[in-house]
Order: sequence, then C-alpha cells, then structure tokens
Amino acid sequence: MKEGLIEHLGRTPHEVVDLGTYSREAVDYPDYAAAVGRAVVSGTAERGIIVCGSGVGAAIACNKLTGVRCSLAHDIYSAHQSVEHDAANVLALGGRVIGILLAWDLVQAFLAAQFTGEERHQRRLAKLLALEEARE
Repeated sequence: MKEGLIEHLGRTPHEVVDLGTYSREAVDYPDYAAAVGRAVVSGTAERGIIVCGSGVGAAIACNKLTGVRCSLAHDIYSAHQSVEHDAANVLALGGRVIGILLAWDLVQAFLAAQFTGEERHQRRLAKLLALEEARE
C-alpha cells in the first residue's frame, strides 16, 4: 500500500519523504511510527502518513510523541475531520483493513483538510495540549 500511495502522491505537488520500511518482512512498527512522528514534530514534514497492518499499533506509537496528533481513519469523514477539528498531523492507515483506492481517497481528504480554528476546536486543542504537558 505504501508504494501505491507514494506513486499517487508523486503526481501531486506534495513532496514525499519515505522513512521506510523498505522490506516486506515483519518489522517493529513503533520504530517507523516514531520516525514519521519525529519528522512532523521537527518540521521536516508538515504531515505524516503511516501504514501498518491495522493502523492501530502505529497510531498508538505515534501518539506517544509530544506534538503528534495521529488519527486512525478508515473512512473519508474521519480523515478530514481529524484535521479540521483536532489538528491531526499524522494519518494512520491499515493496509490489511482497506484497499488502495480507499487509502488514496483518505490521503487526499487528510492532506486537503485544514484546521478550522473555530473557538470550540481551539479550546479542545488547548485541552489536548494540556494533557500532553501533564503526561511529561
């Protein structure tokens, strides 16, 4: 799925930075989720996309990093709403859960979405950030 998404993204204005894995062998997904999350937090990437079997473990791992708001989406509404309402900056996808065509639609919705900045969303984001600070 990752290779298919990279191919699709190559036809868009988005720059792709592939942080692995480069093998079809089983890997420890927290290592790759952390690499994507760190790229977003450092500003190397504006947004990140991670693909694993279900997407669940990668999302959990990514969300352990301060500054990452990773959403797991398998429907278009969640893909764009997570950015618009929650300022999500990483999208997790389950390669064994959805097909490439839906994955592409989700990536497009995620990348096209912008945080609304509405007062209620700002207030909620501030509370999320306070939870992050309390964790440290």
